[in-house]
Amino acid sequence: MGLHPLEFSECYLDSPCFREKIKAHEAELDKTNRFIKELYKDGKNLINATKQLGMAQRKFAQCLGEFQFEYIGDAKTDDERCIDESLQEFSSFLRNLEDQRELMMRNITETLMKPLEKFRKEHLGTVRAERKKYEKETEKYYSSLEKLLNMSAKKKEPQLQEADVQVETMRQHFQEESLDYVCKLQEIQERKKFECVEPMLAFFQTVFTFYHQGFELAKDFDHYKRALQINIQNTRSRFEGTRSEVNELMKRIRETPQEYRQTSPISCEGYLYVQEKRPPPFGSSWVKRYCTFVKEQKILHMVTFDHRSGGRSGETESVTLKSCVRKTTDMLDRRFCLELDITDRPGTALTVQALSEGDHKFWMLAMGGKEPIGRYLGRTYSKERGIDAQLDDVGLTFVKNSISAIETRGINDQGLYRVVGVSSKVQKLLSLMIDEKSNEVDLSTSEDWDVKTITSALKLYLRSLPEPLMTYGLYKEFISPAKGGSPESRIQAVHCLVHKLPEKNRQVLGLFMKHLANVAAHSKQNLMTVANLGVVFGPTLMRPQEDTVAAIMDLKFQNIVVEILIEHQEKIFTDAPESCPLSPAAPSFSAPTRQSKKMNRQSRPLAVYNPQVMDIQSACDASNLAADETSMGSNESVSSQSSSASASEMTTLSEKSERLPLSVSLSSGSSNSRASVATASWLGEGQHVCTPEKEKPLESVISRKAKAVYPCEAEHDSELSFQVGAIFNAVTQSREPGWLEGELEGKRGLIPENYVEML
Repeated sequence: MGLHPLEFSECYLDSPCFREKIKAHEAELDKTNRFIKELYKDGKNLINATKQLGMAQRKFAQCLGEFQFEYIGDAKTDDERCIDESLQEFSSFLRNLEDQRELMMRNITETLMKPLEKFRKEHLGTVRAERKKYEKETEKYYSSLEKLLNMSAKKKEPQLQEADVQVETMRQHFQEESLDYVCKLQEIQERKKFECVEPMLAFFQTVFTFYHQGFELAKDFDHYKRALQINIQNTRSRFEGTRSEVNELMKRIRETPQEYRQTSPISCEGYLYVQEKRPPPFGSSWVKRYCTFVKEQKILHMVTFDHRSGGRSGETESVTLKSCVRKTTDMLDRRFCLELDITDRPGTALTVQALSEGDHKFWMLAMGGKEPIGRYLGRTYSKERGIDAQLDDVGLTFVKNSISAIETRGINDQGLYRVVGVSSKVQKLLSLMIDEKSNEVDLSTSEDWDVKTITSALKLYLRSLPEPLMTYGLYKEFISPAKGGSPESRIQAVHCLVHKLPEKNRQVLGLFMKHLANVAAHSKQNLMTVANLGVVFGPTLMRPQEDTVAAIMDLKFQNIVVEILIEHQEKIFTDAPESCPLSPAAPSFSAPTRQSKKMNRQSRPLAVYNPQVMDIQSACDASNLAADETSMGSNESVSSQSSSASASEMTTLSEKSERLPLSVSLSSGSSNSRASVATASWLGEGQHVCTPEKEKPLESVISRKAKAVYPCEAEHDSELSFQVGAIFNAVTQSREPGWLEGELEGKRGLIPENYVEML
């Protein structure tokens, strides 16, 4: 489990758990700050002491190998796993170069030292300043609050009102500061993933480019370098989308904080001052406690927490509530008080004080509080609920009508589903189409509505359903397989879950996935790849019941699920699942990872890379679609743990190669239509790209047959792609440790030894 997300709603509760989460985030940023300082110091040693390069490299490698990023949430994407492992990869490369001290150092200051120091000073330094402001505002607010609550209710009304206004202003200022600080903490946690790793990648470029014997290492590392560039770019793109969603959520909470205070349908929580009576002559005292009220059991849990010391004092006390009555000021010389009748203490009432009038109403509502007898007739507080429309035949007809019109009139339109229509026209069309009294409009032939209006109306309809198409109940189960397991286990789990959906939901979802597969099939014209469609429809088709930061962090996994549905829609919606695992996230077998195939190679060195010159995202973006939706994703499909860019996007990249400072070539995809990958190398002054001779197979006297026990996709032209059960002929031992050579369907290539069994 990584760092817990910091929910904006918790800024208003300011609970002990929330403070502990903030401390964990601060400790992680302090660790990152120390790590960057150490890295900066070691980099200076490399520049100033070439004679001691070997020792500096070992220290540098050790620093990289020991550090690990902490991620927000309970799971990582494939891109994040690759980024997480990248520092260990870099450490391994440096250890392999320990005895080769003739490395020529150049441009390290510009490509490594300055970006890291800039990130540390401009971003991590800003967070430390924000922390001091937050701690100062905390002290000011709670001091003024205690002063207010100790004020006598017998004072003149103008004095009370003036005090209330002052504390309310300070409360708002404190909560504003809390929201900004929480947002800044989480932004830096996300930003460091690429801000720290990208300069490191640039450093390795400089190191290996000028190394006399680095060509073989650079050739092996080239694929990893390209994959990591895409991982970084994907993470950066997701960061931009996630940041906009988080800012939007913060804005909504800031506008209506009371609507988001109720973080759980079964309980409510917040601070209350509890009156503790003492034996004479000491009287009574008021102690601030953080209280959690469980509605169904009517149990009130109370724990004392001191914000000044930052810790709890004493054990949690729990009482069972019998009734709640507002306590008037003529009964007690304090405002905002409630009298709780406790079943645990017969004949004894517990008096508590809320923090404000609004907080007082909140607790009255939560506890079913009543006015004193004779006032408001003992009215009980309650809420009203709205009524939402349902998924019905009218909606299904609209979906079919819209799909038919889109496929007839605009299947090749660039940015289909990403380019949005005019809001007023979209709402007008949707209202017309779902109105049972209106005459049905054939959108396939009607020229009154353009394609982007129809696509936007269809998306709006799916978002407006009272429950998403893939249901709230199955949301966590759908997300779970996307967070781990092999590609096959992911597909199997999603297949099983689809058949758990209600019949109407599954029918509409299957119809829509078939349509999106058709859209993706025309991606060469409309530029809407499977990955792009996953970004657009992930939050539309599936979402959690509550808007939280944790839910926003799961957007990347929603995209993966939608990609699986699109890529395998024919199998998933046509055939019933053969067998379903007990846990959707648990793969049926543990196949060797791609890393294990290569762990016996001598090294995988870095090729040349410059983040200021090389920007895969800008090169691939042929139609400037990013302005249409802020949550623009990458162009690769992650549902099969692929880090490849789409063939259509790479074609565009190839066409632009003359205008870019890149040497770009295309390598063909694998046998199962994996997307092509763009190979790029920066050609700087004094640098060149060599084309290696193809590796000759090692001759062997003895040759045998082998059978594949795991599926495999080739990562290089010299490797073979195959499925379980494939039979290889003329199998011999390769010169590379851990690899074999064999023939399959007339092609000879490398086979990972731990993927096959000899016959």
